Amino acid sequence: MPPPRPTSSRASPSPCSSTSGYRWMRQLLALAVYAILLMPGFLQVGYYYFFSSQVRRSIVYGEQPRNRLDLYIPKDNRRPCPVVAFVTGGAWIIGYKAWGALLGRRLAERGIIVACIDYRNFPQGTISDMVSDASQGISFVCNNIASYGGDPNQIYLMGQSAGAHISACALMEQAVKESSGQPISWSVTQIKAYFGLSGGYNIHNLVDHFHQRGLNRSIFLSIMEGEEALSRYSPEIVVKESSTRTIALLPRIFLMHGTDDYSIPSSASRTFVDVLQQVGAQATLLLYEGKTHTDIFIQDPLRGGRDPLVEDVFSVIYADDATRQNAASAPTPRRLVFEWQLQLARWISPF
Repeated sequence: MPPPRPTSSRASPSPCSSTSGYRWMRQLLALAVYAILLMPGFLQVGYYYFFSSQVRRSIVYGEQPRNRLDLYIPKDNRRPCPVVAFVTGGAWIIGYKAWGALLGRRLAERGIIVACIDYRNFPQGTISDMVSDASQGISFVCNNIASYGGDPNQIYLMGQSAGAHISACALMEQAVKESSGQPISWSVTQIKAYFGLSGGYNIHNLVDHFHQRGLNRSIFLSIMEGEEALSRYSPEIVVKESSTRTIALLPRIFLMHGTDDYSIPSSASRTFVDVLQQVGAQATLLLYEGKTHTDIFIQDPLRGGRDPLVEDVFSVIYADDATRQNAASAPTPRRLVFEWQLQLARWISPF
C-alpha cells in the first residue's frame, strides 16, 4: 500500500479543472481577437442596426422578458414582401436578436422582410422557455406581419446554430399539437419552408461533443432540463416518434451546413435529413464545402458579393421567375472587411 500523500492547508487544483480553466481562457482570448479582426464590419452593421430607417427594433410580441423582435424592411415594399422569421444562435446562453442584423440586412436588400426573434437565454430560462418564446414570436409574425408590409402567405422559418435547434423544436411541437387537435395560435401550414443553418437536432449525440468544446456537461444538461428531457428536445427523435398526420403537416425542410464545422458537425444535419426523408417529409441537405460554423453566417456576408447561403435561400423563396428577376436586380453587397482579416479571423475563430 503506497504511503499517504502529505496533507496541506491548501487544496491543489485537479488536472481536469486546470485544463478546463486553460481551455476557457484560450477560447476567450481567441474570441476577443476574432471580434477585433472583424470589428470594421461589425461597426458598419451596428450603425445600420441602430440608425437605418429600415430597421424596426424591439417590437413586443409577448409578456415575458426578452419577448421582443426586430424587423428588417426592404426599401421597396410597395407590395407585400416574403417574410423570414429568424431565431438566432448563441449556445443557448448568449443569443440575442441583434446577432441577425447582417443576415437581416442582406435579405432585406433582396426584397425579403426578416423578423429576428429574441428569447430568454440560460439561466434566465431553460429550453422549454426558449421554445415557448420562439413559438410565440413565430405566432406574432404569422398573425401580424401583414401590417408591416409582409405577405402572410409567404412566411418562412429559419434558425442558426442553437436557434436552428430551438426553431426546429418549436416547429415539431406545433405540428404535434396541431395534428392532435390541441388549441394553437399559429399553424405549421402557414410556414412555406424551414431553413436550419448549422444546427444540431439530436441532443443525445451532442452532450459529450459540447463538453469537449467547452460547454460543461452539467450546465448543458441544466439548459436542457436534465437527461430525461433530451429526447423531447431532440427534433430528430420527435420526428421518428411522430404520426404520419404530424409529418404530413411539415413544410419543406432545408438543412444547411458547412463541412468544416467543428462546433456542430455537419453529420448532425445529414442524419436529420435522412430521418426526415425516411418518414416521408420533404427534406433537402445543402452542404458548403470547406465552410466553418461562422463562415456561412458571418465571414461570407462580410466579404460582400453574392454568398452561397443567401443565394440558396433566395432561390427557394423566389421560385417564381418573374418575382425573382426584380429582386435579383438589387446591387451586389459591398465588402465590409478586408480579405486578410477574414482569413485570419477564420483561422483563430473559437467556434
